[in-house]
Amino acid sequence: MFVVGNFLSALATLLDFALSAYMWVIIGRAIISWVNADPYNPIVRFLYEITEPVLSRIRRVVPVFGGGLDLSPMILILALIFLRSFLVPTLQHLARSMG
Repeated sequence: MFVVGNFLSALATLLDFALSAYMWVIIGRAIISWVNADPYNPIVRFLYEITEPVLSRIRRVVPVFGGGLDLSPMILILALIFLRSFLVPTLQHLARSMG
């Protein structure tokens, strides 16, 4: 069973890294939206392409407030923090109990 425990531990570490990296991508996207970035810049296009599918789903549920205040990045960051605080420790605990 230690193989399954090691696999779950590695999966928890990888998931923690992926969620953290995606959170920083969301923060970068939010910062770029404050400035007048070139939409043809490859970095800007990458940030928009990787974040827009998730953010657009959140925008369908949460309306944009007066003055164009878009809360979808903050809601997504809170969801990522929740997943990092709940899912990663749960996988690590499962890994320890199997190892």
